[in-house]
Amino acid sequence: MSVLEIVVRTVSALAAFLVLPLLVGQTEHKVMAHMQGRLGPMYAGGFHGWAQLVADGVKFVQKEDITPRAADRWVFRLAPAVALVPYLLAIAAIPVMPGVAAAPVPASAVLVLAVVGIGILGTLMAGWASANKYALVGAMRAAAQLLSYELPMVLAVASVCIAAGTLSLDTIVGAWHWWWLGWQLPGAVVFLVGAVAELQRPPFDMPVADSEIVFGPYTEYTGLRFAFFLLSEYAGIVVMSLLFAVLYLGGWHGPFADQVGWLWTALKGFVVAVVVIWLRVAWPRLREDQLQRLAWLVLVPLAVAQLVLTGVVVVVHP
Repeated sequence: MSVLEIVVRTVSALAAFLVLPLLVGQTEHKVMAHMQGRLGPMYAGGFHGWAQLVADGVKFVQKEDITPRAADRWVFRLAPAVALVPYLLAIAAIPVMPGVAAAPVPASAVLVLAVVGIGILGTLMAGWASANKYALVGAMRAAAQLLSYELPMVLAVASVCIAAGTLSLDTIVGAWHWWWLGWQLPGAVVFLVGAVAELQRPPFDMPVADSEIVFGPYTEYTGLRFAFFLLSEYAGIVVMSLLFAVLYLGGWHGPFADQVGWLWTALKGFVVAVVVIWLRVAWPRLREDQLQRLAWLVLVPLAVAQLVLTGVVVVVHP
């Protein structure tokens, strides 16, 4: 790989990382505004509320950056970056067309799952370093949630990898067939629910339950540091949506895939992102016991059943 190609891939990954989460945030503004009748996000700035995102950005920039006196300063300040950077690595490893990824690696499915799991460390660091009891409770809830939902997600992805006979996302899309939509549907549901829980999005937002623990691990954060945590949430939606599109929806498969395959990947990921946003508006928050029961009594058995089914089908029809 030449130096020029490395530079192009790096710039492309950074551009996608900076632009796509903002687009998801703007989409969330619009979807929630239409579903809940909110006037601001629909009309702020004129044409369909285009200035709402700009107004939010200005608001975060002008707010004072405060570090609590009792906080562990270095850990407190580093936490937002630890929560955000892993998603940059994950985006770089997800292919949008055959052989087109910012950082093509042989076992990209394993890499993406591994680095996404690192992001929770930022939340734990924020909760611990804030010297706030509500922040610490939120961080502990986030850790328990990660442990519960990481397992069914990994099992669901393992099923797709077994079906395709590879750990490479690029090769998985190459081996994908339309009939996988039915065959891998239980695993797809498990992955989507697990992804929403990993992102701590409603209805799985117990770590940041404002009616119970203020705002969980992010209670003491202000200004740009708080904005970085929000950006990491939207970046996580982008990563999980694109990963879902690649694993279960065929990625770049579609009409004229050789020319506009990247567009098919983006559109499929966008549809998944809208579903994630819709869940925030449509479903109430679960209780902590309901969260754990769903993970261990429903998703894990369903993921194991999907894995067994895939193994049997692969053995019978190799």
